Formats: sequence, structure tokens, C-alpha cells
Amino acid sequence: MMMLCASLGASHATRAPQRSRRTRGSGPSSLVMGRGAIARSADHPTRGPDARPAVVAPPPLRRLRVPCRAGLSVGGPTDGLPVSPAGSPPSSPRCSVETTDFLVLGSGIAGLSYALAVAEHGSVAVVTKAAADDGCTRYAQGGICAVLDPRDSVAAHVHDTMVAGAWLNCPEAVAAVCSEGPALVLGLARLGAEFTRAAVPAGRGRDGGPGGARAASASPIPPLHLTREGGHSARRVVHAADATGAEIERALLARARAHPAITFHEHRVGADLVLGELPGGGRACLGADTLDALTGRRTRFLALSTMLATGGAGQLYPVTTNPGVATGDGMAMAARAGAPLEGLEFVQFHPTALVAGEPAAADGRAFLISEAVRGEGGRLLNAAGERFMARYDAARMELAPRDVVARAIHAEMAAAGADHVLLDVRHLGRPAIEAHFPTIAARCAAMGLDMAAAPLPVAPAQHYMCGGVRAGLGGETALPGLWAAGEVASSGLHGANRLASNSLLEGLVFAARAVAPSAAHAARAAAGAAPALAELREEFLSAGRRARAAEAERAARDGPAVAAEADSAAERDAAATRRRLRALMWRCAGIVRREADMREGLEEVAALRAEADAGVAATARPGRAALELRNLAAVGEGVLRAALARRESRGGHYCVDFPEAEGAGPGAAAGERVPRGRPA
Repeated sequence: MMMLCASLGASHATRAPQRSRRTRGSGPSSLVMGRGAIARSADHPTRGPDARPAVVAPPPLRRLRVPCRAGLSVGGPTDGLPVSPAGSPPSSPRCSVETTDFLVLGSGIAGLSYALAVAEHGSVAVVTKAAADDGCTRYAQGGICAVLDPRDSVAAHVHDTMVAGAWLNCPEAVAAVCSEGPALVLGLARLGAEFTRAAVPAGRGRDGGPGGARAASASPIPPLHLTREGGHSARRVVHAADATGAEIERALLARARAHPAITFHEHRVGADLVLGELPGGGRACLGADTLDALTGRRTRFLALSTMLATGGAGQLYPVTTNPGVATGDGMAMAARAGAPLEGLEFVQFHPTALVAGEPAAADGRAFLISEAVRGEGGRLLNAAGERFMARYDAARMELAPRDVVARAIHAEMAAAGADHVLLDVRHLGRPAIEAHFPTIAARCAAMGLDMAAAPLPVAPAQHYMCGGVRAGLGGETALPGLWAAGEVASSGLHGANRLASNSLLEGLVFAARAVAPSAAHAARAAAGAAPALAELREEFLSAGRRARAAEAERAARDGPAVAAEADSAAERDAAATRRRLRALMWRCAGIVRREADMREGLEEVAALRAEADAGVAATARPGRAALELRNLAAVGEGVLRAALARRESRGGHYCVDFPEAEGAGPGAAAGERVPRGRPA
């Protein structure tokens, strides 16, 4: 039986079966509960080779047809559906249906690199929440890791990643990313990304000397400058000055916009994944429902394979380095559809966000001072002007992993009753500062701060979600037809804490790994998908007609002005509830946690989630604020449940009631006594 949406804008597009079922690769008590609830906590062992089979490339794929931008390119433009002059099935004025071979939710490094690669197999629709370039990738400053220096090694990168992740990483995922990453990073350069080049003194040849690396012996790519960041034992961070993410985004977006098989749909807020039954394949993801944030139009995107690349949930916290689009949409949508989340307790707080006289942006986004600033020699000072990291990690000092540095800063701030510490780079000299960090220097100057003349005030801010949708080595999730890559996914790379500059790399590698299996799935599904897609299309359009009729009836009864004011009031209420949620998360699931606070916070957040779910379910056409609140509350509840289940401190999760790690060390990575990120 098909699990179909009952009405447009319902609390979930298609409900999961109302029964518990075990999910592939989970431990003995990891269950997906009815109504698509986030999987409840239970320890499960570190994923080993049995749970993480190697990704085997499918046979050579025939190219699915790409002649039409809209219209599923299998068995004809729209699989027998009536076609409008524009090539799309007819739709009602307030809702529409788009069909494509591959649907990509998100337009950062994971989404765009996947779209470019999978477009060789069929038509691709890239759906993005704001403008196509306005995601977390754009704001990544530091760089992207790649072992390019012959004095470095993949083994060293693997070890550094495992140490930073407190040995809760999936070893197979770490090995895959560290070994496959260099070629893909060089591929970005060949694609047009302009990375900072190494200075090559006369007579030194092309190896770049210290801090540089030959890209490849036969490559036209000039030697690239490599910097070092916290937790790394060598210089292996490729960068574009201090705006690496923006440069990668520019290069990928230019190529994707020029590709004839790729279409962009901007300013679309994800509401829910669309689920249906495929012949012989059971329940599968067949696309997503979206809301146009500018016009209010609802669109159902139907696709054979869907890639989640929606990023994290930084907006759960009042101070974050993430932009306003980071509201956990992909994580929450996947959970409602029955794909489990894991490792949500591991929230990474970046140690050095700028604390300026002016408040943070309206969405809470603080300006990040890149890890590379400390990598190039920046020093942390407390209120007394003392360099304090020796008390917390004497060996690595300012280059300790982020969780260590963030807690150290938190402790120094608490001891002094201050809201910041100082980051001092004056000893580097103005020429070096302006050469290495032009964007940061310019932003500071705009705020009246001269980083070459005085230390910068900095404090930790939420930065990254190490957990997410549980995904395998090919990006596959527990839900057929759904893949995940980048911050939205829990690939096993990061463990309990992410190593600096591994995030862009993770998105790049797992997007590439997902291409073959998702294309193979699309090819298999194409033959029998038409009936399910036709039913899903008609069901959505019928729900849209009912919603329009209900709106017209309400307007006739109450008057257009009253109806519009009721909608505005609902959006204002959602915004106010969101502020309460963010304050709760900062207090109860911040850098340092207490069990009593987490229990109190969970009770309140669970109530907020129920309220948010009910609000969306009761509204025929919920707005953006309501949809985002529902997603944030779902992820926030998952964070607190997972944190309470972890009776130890490890990586990004530090609880004063359980300050020690259980079984920490290299041996724990392969054993079953240390669970990976617990299901949320």
C-alpha cells in the first residue's frame, strides 16, 4: 500500500508505517518508531566491515534521457501524463509538480558536486532554500584537506582524524575520505577553483618548499600553498586565501548553471520527503514537497533518486557561524520519513567567533575567525593577557582539536567573568596578515578593529553538527531512493568531533561516492515508477485544490484581512517559539552540559516540538517559520535525547556529571565497547 500525503502541508508528506522496524546497520535495539519519530536511543557498536560493506560500482549505466528539464526522462517525457506546452504536467495556480531523474536538496559543495557528476546519467533538479550560493559552503573560510605534500601521508591524516574524533569515527569512512580526497580536491582546481598558490623561491623547483606542494607531476595545476590547522600534524589544508568556501562555491555553481541537464529552483523550503511504493522494491523516497518562500507556491518534486545535501542545524543556537538557512531541514525530513539519525549529541562549537561591539546578524550568525589564523601562529590570551592553552593541552597548545580549545576558552571566560578571550596575531606582522587573511582583516577593519595592531576579542559559537542522517559508504540511507552527503549526514568520518577542514572534504568525497549507486537505483526504478509517480502527482494536486477551497471559504467567512492577519500571527508565534528553543539549547546542550539541565531542557523542547508539529498539521498551508520551527524542534529534541543517553564525555559532548571517556584510545575504534554516535 502506498504511504501518501493526506493533505498539502500536512505534518509529513507520507507517513512511515505505524510499527517498529529494525534499520539496516543498526544495533540490536536501534529502532525507527511509528510516525517517523526520530529513532530512540540505544547503544550500537562501532560500525565494522560487516555493517559497512565496500561500495561496489554497478555495471556501466545507460544514460537516462535528458531531453526535458521537466518531465521524468523515463519512458517518455512525463511517463504518460498529459503534458502542458511548457513540457510539465498541468498544475493548479498555487501548487505544481516537477519531475526529474535526480533531485538534489541543497547547493553547497556536496549538492553541486553530486549534481555535476550525476547529470551524466539523467536530468537533475537542484532545489535550494535561498539563493543558490547562500549556504554554509560559502562561509567556510579555512580550507579543504588534501595530502599533497610528499612529506605528509594519508596514514597521518587518518590518524589525526581519528584522534580529533575521539576514536568514535568509522575507520572505513575515514580511510575512504583521506585516500580519495586529494584527487577530488585537485579536480576542483581543474574545474576552475582558484586556490592560493605556494610561493616558489628561485632555484627551489616546483615542490613549493615548506608549506607548499606539487599538485601532481604531470598536472598543469601550479603548486598549492598548504596551511595547517588545529589537530593536524602536517600542513595539508588547501585554501583560497581565507575565503575557500566562497571560491569553491563560485567554481561549482558556474559549471552547474552552464550544464544543460541541471535546473535550479531557488528559495524553496523543504517541507517533507515524498514516499511511495515501487514494484518489487517496497517503500522508497520519490522526491520532496517544497514551499516557495517568495510566492507561497507549493511544489512537489518527483524523482527516482534524491540527494540530501541540506547542511546542518546551526540555527538551533542563538550564536552560530551558520547562515539562517541552517535549520536542520534535511535531518528532520529524513527522520519523519523513517531514516534514523545518529550522533546528534556531538555539536561542534568553533573556538573563535568574533565578539564585536555590534550584535550578531539577525539570524544569530557570528563572524568566524578561521582556524587557519591559529594555524599560522595566532595565540590565545585570557583577560590577564596570559597565554593559557598550556594548562589544557601543553603539547598542541592553540592547535589542539576544536572541542579542547572551545572548552578551554569557556573555562577561562567563566573564571574571569568575561564574555571573550583574545586572539593575538600582531607578531605575524601586517604584510603577512593582509596576505593570508584579507577577508578577515577587511571585516575586522569595517568593525573598527585592526588585527595587526591589537588582539581580537573571540568566543566560541556553534559551528557544525557531527551527527545527522545515518549514511553508508556510498551515501545511502536506510530509506531506498534517499542519499545524504555533507553536514546533513552522519557518514562516520568525524566521530565525536570534526577535524578542522574535513567538512568540505567529506561533502566532496561522499557526493562522488553516491553517484554510481544512486544512478543505478534510478535506472532500476525507472521501469516501474510511472504508476506511483502518477498517483503521487494527482494526490498532491488534489490536496492543493482542497487547500485552496478551504482558504476561499475562510476568507469568505472571516474576510481576507482577518485571514491574512491570522496567518501573520501564526508566523510571529513560530518566530517567538524559535527564540525560546534556541535559548534552551544554549543553556541545556551547549559547550559544557549538566544532566539536570539536559533533562529539564528535553522536557521543554519535547513540548515545543509537539506544539510545532500540531501547528503545522492544523494549517493547510504552513509558512516558512512554522516549517523551520518544526524541523529545529525535532533536531533539538534529538540532540538532547542522544546527549542524555551518552554516560560519558567525549569530543563535542562534555557532561560534568560524567567527565571521563569510556574506553578511549586507538583500540576502541574497532571494538564494540564504545558505541558510535548514539541514535537520537
